[in-house]
Amino acid sequence: MSKYKHSKPDDGAGNSATSSSPGATGSKPDSVDDSKRSSDRRRFLVGATATVGVVGAAAASWSLLSSLRPSAAARISGGPVRVDVDAIRPGNQVTLSWRGKPVWVLHRTPEILERLAHPHLSERLRDPDSEVVTQQPGYAQNTWRSIRPEYLVVIALCTHLGCIPTFRPRVSPEDLGSEWMGGYFCPCHKSKFDLAGRVYKAVPAPTNLVVPPYHYPEPGIVEIGVDPEK
Repeated sequence: MSKYKHSKPDDGAGNSATSSSPGATGSKPDSVDDSKRSSDRRRFLVGATATVGVVGAAAASWSLLSSLRPSAAARISGGPVRVDVDAIRPGNQVTLSWRGKPVWVLHRTPEILERLAHPHLSERLRDPDSEVVTQQPGYAQNTWRSIRPEYLVVIALCTHLGCIPTFRPRVSPEDLGSEWMGGYFCPCHKSKFDLAGRVYKAVPAPTNLVVPPYHYPEPGIVEIGVDPEK
């Protein structure tokens, strides 16, 4: 609408006709005024019609584009996700997306596994034996919280308020203290988890990180979202 209001070519034509009339006294003849009002009205109607047409076309296009996008329900109920764990170097992890959530797959070294089994670490954990059954399937209710000890599969959301913790595998960093044996640290409210996703005592997070359903459909391949066949 605004572009039609700012463009007034008819004003110049009207003024020119009036000022060039011989003997003009400064008042416009009625016929000129009527003609100008009629012209203004036609231009307004044309502009309004064009604007409505553009808005309508834009709305139709947006509806079409929206219909082509997957719905939120379709994204949330996404199917299983596979990862080649043989391609993950020892000590490294990858992040995947499953049902709209980040999932970590960590390739743990023999040194990491040794530290996870250390009694000194277990004493500092709130649920070292994974007794809260809602946090992992039965086949992951062990020290490693996994099917195969060397591979951890866990949802990367802090169980306090859903922040994404940071991966801190180095032992005894200056900011986490000499007793830190590697794990995950949540920067939001300072919750701590070991490299099996087990929560430390005296932190805001109430439970261990969640282990999703997963299995090995073939050697070296993890499929997240499907339990092992019994």
